[in-house]
Amino acid sequence: MGSEAPRRIRAAIVGSGFSGLGIAIGLKRAGIDDFVLFERASDLGGTWRDNIYPGCQCDVPSHLYSFSFRPNPNWTRTYSMQPEILDYLRGCAHDVMGHIRFDHCVTSARWDDDGNVWVIDTDQGTWVADVLIAANGGLAEPAFPDIPGLDTFDGEVMHSAAWKPEKDLAGKRVAVVGTGASAIQIVPQLQPIVEKLHVFQRTPAWILPHTDRPIRERERNLYRRFPLLQKVVRRAVYLARESLVLGMTRNRRFLRPLERVARAHLARQVPDRELRKLLRPRFSLGCKRILLSNRFYPAVASPNCELITAGVSELRGRSIVGAAGTEREVDAVIFATGFRVIDNPTTELVTGSAGVSLADHWRDGGMRAYLGTTVDTFPNLFLMTGPNTGIGHTSLVVMIEAQIRYIVDALKTMSRLDLASVEVLPSSLEAFNDELQAKMQDTVWTMGGCVSWYLDEHGRNPTLWPDFTWRFKRATRQFDPVAYRLTKRVPQRR
Repeated sequence: MGSEAPRRIRAAIVGSGFSGLGIAIGLKRAGIDDFVLFERASDLGGTWRDNIYPGCQCDVPSHLYSFSFRPNPNWTRTYSMQPEILDYLRGCAHDVMGHIRFDHCVTSARWDDDGNVWVIDTDQGTWVADVLIAANGGLAEPAFPDIPGLDTFDGEVMHSAAWKPEKDLAGKRVAVVGTGASAIQIVPQLQPIVEKLHVFQRTPAWILPHTDRPIRERERNLYRRFPLLQKVVRRAVYLARESLVLGMTRNRRFLRPLERVARAHLARQVPDRELRKLLRPRFSLGCKRILLSNRFYPAVASPNCELITAGVSELRGRSIVGAAGTEREVDAVIFATGFRVIDNPTTELVTGSAGVSLADHWRDGGMRAYLGTTVDTFPNLFLMTGPNTGIGHTSLVVMIEAQIRYIVDALKTMSRLDLASVEVLPSSLEAFNDELQAKMQDTVWTMGGCVSWYLDEHGRNPTLWPDFTWRFKRATRQFDPVAYRLTKRVPQRR
């Protein structure tokens, strides 16, 4: 056992990123004080703690990528860099720091039918909780491709989400695998300092000009003096982003103006016609994450950079081999290959009332949850940023805040009705998921002509919300008991 004696708590939260801290603050504001937040690391911040690669920056404007109930008038850029976002989260956590147990890695969580509680094992001891809130997030487990020679490569191997700042890459021969959101930020940082840079691209991305700029001190002073002004700016950014839903879910013709902007951006920044062809996407804009950069194309077009339009087939002693047989000697390989979202290994650790893990429960029927939050046969389990709560156009914080309201109201309802447990009815989940997947059929993510991490092995999209976010906010405005099996608390005999 660990240093702390096991005890019973009202709620256990796993993870201290945006969603974990957000629900912790939500519980605190609602007067629910008996909760613990388990964090496996020694610091908070989730993906904004872990991703410290050079150039790491949010691709959502700062005023929208922050809690509406914790506005920050001090953002120094319109699109914040990683250190500033992490500082923001640390500031938000001030009121809930006493509830966080750092260096507590959850090793299993199992539902006890007899006690109507979750039994949560950590490497520091066992806890018992009425409610389990999984806020570990989809961008927490780095995904490495299954490549022969990965374990025996003589050079340095890094993932973008596990950067080793102590490793000096200056003057080295470096390969970057991937051209997604993190790669287009890393490549411009490495290109000026390395001897040779090899960028392995399986599929080119749509890249728009970046509108990031410094926020002047005069603007920040206005936000401090007139908080309403910052709310107006946030609302304007939200509405502008929300308008993209029309093209992504209704009619892709609405996205064509952005496609023209992206093509002009490519033509302007890459003079070489053959290189432009290699960098030009062949699928609809929005099918994969839309990227922002003013520096990626010039970096790739530089004399010391080589674009290899293939995946990686093998790593050898000091070389990397492309799928087309190209072999390059390198000193380091950077994998910018994303995260294990659909096959997140943490789902293996959660066992429901049927004695089946969440991973096995989803294996046949696919990853799904009612309102992205609750799962049948898993009573009193609430998922933050669960299935189909991801977004391809706006800030995930919008969805997180909607879930916070829903979960807090669920706990209030349980107390008001004296409930031991709530479990979403299979019929409620089925009806919700059928409607959601029907909406998904005509979206750009399904019909846009690409293969992305949004889709599972069956071509189904279990990750994104296929509609306006205000519809999700409306659906989660309050907990809906009629969608659940409610179990009353049994009075204890004396």
